[in-house]
Amino acid sequence: MSRNMLLEIGVEELPSSYVPRAITDIKNMAGNKLAETRLQYSDLKVYGTPRRLTLVITNLAERQKDAVIANKGPKKAIAFDSEGNPGKPGLGFARGQGVDFTDLEIREIDGIEYVFAIKKEEGIATSDLLPGILVDIINSLGFPKSMRWGYYHTRFARPVRWLLALYGDEKIEISLENVKSSVYTYGHRFLSSGPLEIKDSQSYFQVLKDNYVILDQDERKQMLREQIDKVATLAGGKPAEDEALLDEITYLVEYPTAFYGEFSPSYLDVPPEVLTTTMIEHQRYFPVFDDQNKLLPGFIGVRNGTDFSLNVVKAGNERVLKARLEDALFFWNEDTKKPLDTMVDKLKNVLFHERLGNLMEKVERLHETALFIGKESGLSDKVKLSRATYLCKADLVSNMVYEFTELQGVIGRYYAIESGEEKEVCEAIYEHYLPRFAGDNLPATETGIVLSLADKIDNLVGCFAIGIRPTGSQDPYALRRQAMGIVNIILDTSLQIDLKSVLTVAYDNFAGIKLDNERDSTVIEVLDFIFQRMRGILLEKGISYDVFDAVLAKPSGDLQDIVSRIDAVRQFKADDKFEDFMVVFNRANNLSKKWLKDDINPKLLSDASEIKLYESFIEIKGEVKRAVELREYLQALDIIAGLRTQLDNFFSAVMVMVDDEALKATRLGLLKSITSLSNPIADFSKLVQ
Repeated sequence: MSRNMLLEIGVEELPSSYVPRAITDIKNMAGNKLAETRLQYSDLKVYGTPRRLTLVITNLAERQKDAVIANKGPKKAIAFDSEGNPGKPGLGFARGQGVDFTDLEIREIDGIEYVFAIKKEEGIATSDLLPGILVDIINSLGFPKSMRWGYYHTRFARPVRWLLALYGDEKIEISLENVKSSVYTYGHRFLSSGPLEIKDSQSYFQVLKDNYVILDQDERKQMLREQIDKVATLAGGKPAEDEALLDEITYLVEYPTAFYGEFSPSYLDVPPEVLTTTMIEHQRYFPVFDDQNKLLPGFIGVRNGTDFSLNVVKAGNERVLKARLEDALFFWNEDTKKPLDTMVDKLKNVLFHERLGNLMEKVERLHETALFIGKESGLSDKVKLSRATYLCKADLVSNMVYEFTELQGVIGRYYAIESGEEKEVCEAIYEHYLPRFAGDNLPATETGIVLSLADKIDNLVGCFAIGIRPTGSQDPYALRRQAMGIVNIILDTSLQIDLKSVLTVAYDNFAGIKLDNERDSTVIEVLDFIFQRMRGILLEKGISYDVFDAVLAKPSGDLQDIVSRIDAVRQFKADDKFEDFMVVFNRANNLSKKWLKDDINPKLLSDASEIKLYESFIEIKGEVKRAVELREYLQALDIIAGLRTQLDNFFSAVMVMVDDEALKATRLGLLKSITSLSNPIADFSKLVQ
């Protein structure tokens, strides 16, 4: 026998970002609780709207399964005395388990016999278990920010106003502070009035739908998508593709109705990013574009309700948007009255960080770091780079960015264009913030690449030098994102540059500022931090952890060189000669890894096998070195693998650890030298074979 179970937690409007996580948490906790209590069911679903979180369990068994529980006691040798009679430990265990000593069973685990108390636990009625399970789920829910209300101690995202709990048609008696469960729910806040009786879970969904609540978030989202597409088509355009905005609105409304609003075409003189940011970030509207992806003077809003008096709603939203667009147009006109470079001097009055100076000082540091990167990499014209660096932070003191902070760089590019700056300088002002998030575009121009690296490196070095580091999930200065940006830019552009040198220059640019950490330790720490981000990026791309760790055991400030060595090792592992190479490396390394010297006295070598091995080593040593210098790592590994025959003959003919200390030292030195041939590429002892 089974019945459906329904739990609805009615709350004041939840923040939209809280609902998806709460849905996942309830589903996981409910599944775990049912498994722990041995309650069987056929399906479990969780739904969420701004005003309710609902758990529905289909075909939940009316009684938990019986269980046979075997509790392990002491060893048999302790439970019985030397004569085989019950000992005190055994009797105490039986008494504690509530069973007779004679009922204890003896079972063997890993060759040792233990006594066990075997008890059969009869299943309890589900209706007796559910109150505790449901209250536990509610109390276990966590939110980014919780609150208490009245004089109560319970914490929840928003005050709980009602609880609906049913098992079949039977009410489940639970309470949360002053709220007791009932058989009533509530519909849409404005389109429904009074409590709505729910007889069972089957009627629940229809009752809500009849009272303007679309409970299923997937159904609500699909309704939204279809309505938005239809409204945009009727307006002669297409909506912005913004899945995050669609998800957010899904959890802002219970009964969505999309509508089209308009604004004056005169506002299109403002950069489109300003208009779309205003619509999306500030108003939760969908911008509309024509077939050429040009912004239309309109937007799609979503009402939480029906289409009743929709024209009034439309007019109200148009008024609100107009006020914001009027501000944007005013800021645009004011800012563009003078060239962008006139704003730079104001950066002296803006603090970058209380320990790291103002923004003008940061720009001066960026200039030195960027010029060094440009020189070392061969990227970017010095004049363009200097100009882009000088202007890159100027828009931060503009009226527009003060109001729309998320448009830093974007507005700077537009103002640079309006000021007649060179195209690459304009692009670099925007690109030096890229990438801003996972999956974002990377800088495309040479000047933008250099300036972006300089900016991120300055931030990392400055923060680490004064003791600011990410801890756990806390990363207020987005240092992880900036380190990942550095890695992605370098790998995407195949840029060959020694990061260690760049970090050193960046540290020296903080001259005059009191830092907590020394230069060398800061550089090493930042470089390791970047390596860890690189590790994550490459593991996501399918590089095995052992290959990465083997290569990084021989670190380099040149990330592109690290990637080249990783590719070589990865490819060589699939080569037929890989086995020969690993035999050479392992046999030589196993004996010589604790030997610190690689000195060889060839005059002491007497056996033909060791003389031949030494001659082969001398012959290939220069070839391997040249291949490594040219970054022909596959060729270098291939050459080393060719030593296998000579090495096998060597080990078959002579003993390395002889009593003659001088001969032993020479033989170990030879093996150490062979091992060292591969050192510039990787530590092959870390490979998992």
